[in-house]
Amino acid sequence: MQSAITDLFAGVPVSDLDASLGWYTRFFGRPPDRRVGNEMLWELGEHAWLFIEPNAPRAGAGRITLAVVGLNALLERLAAQQIDHHPIESYSNGVRHVKVPDPDGKAIAFAEPPDAASAPPRAAGTVASS
Repeated sequence: MQSAITDLFAGVPVSDLDASLGWYTRFFGRPPDRRVGNEMLWELGEHAWLFIEPNAPRAGAGRITLAVVGLNALLERLAAQQIDHHPIESYSNGVRHVKVPDPDGKAIAFAEPPDAASAPPRAAGTVASS
């Protein structure tokens, strides 16, 4: 029997758990869905989770890109939470991409496919209803 990947857990090392917990709570627009020891987890989709964990030596490294619908509305919500972003890039395939640095300087990025620009927005990390 061949094994199959069923879930994604993406870990983000942070230097200051309290400061990062506040930032990621504002970033996702809600507190973590779960806490397991020192890991704070947000459910991003039915089988996708992002977690932060204290690990100062590894903080600031890495990159995460989240596909989104309603990029402009999402960036407006982040701005209201005083979360800055880099300029939006538009790729030749129509994808709009923007980086949002977290407190440790990691590039948390959003990518919006061209057909998603006209779809209704959802908050970052909001789980779609089935």
